[in-house]
Amino acid sequence: MTDHRIRPATAGDVPRVKAVTDAAYQPYIERIGRVPGPMEADHAAEVAAGRVFVAGDPAVGLVVLRTGADHLYLDNVAVHPEVRGTGLGRRLLAFVEERARELGLPEVRLLTHRLMRENQAMYARYGYEVDEPRTADDPERVHYRKPVA
Repeated sequence: MTDHRIRPATAGDVPRVKAVTDAAYQPYIERIGRVPGPMEADHAAEVAAGRVFVAGDPAVGLVVLRTGADHLYLDNVAVHPEVRGTGLGRRLLAFVEERARELGLPEVRLLTHRLMRENQAMYARYGYEVDEPRTADDPERVHYRKPVA
């Protein structure tokens, strides 16, 4: 795999952050019957807030992170289809876990849509466990967590 350094995104990365996110989530629109949330995010605001980290220049992968009181929340992980299968997703998840440790946070949390089966398989493969069962109030989302401390 090409060595794609993971770095904080800058304002100049915003168009590419949108392009990578859109390319990664486009296949799910038909399956879930709507545009996935990450495609509608305010990418400029997320970058300006320091929540986005990108891999490559130009970016071919990214994560969006939010710091909670007792966990690091992985709001989005996206890999451009052109580099899928190269290990970049694994590297991005390892980066997230290391970032949580650096911040002194004991776990990473995330969620995915119940119909995004590929994501669920990936999270299970990398040690994430289902944290909360789907509920009647939130039937589409599957919540995950992974201790990292």
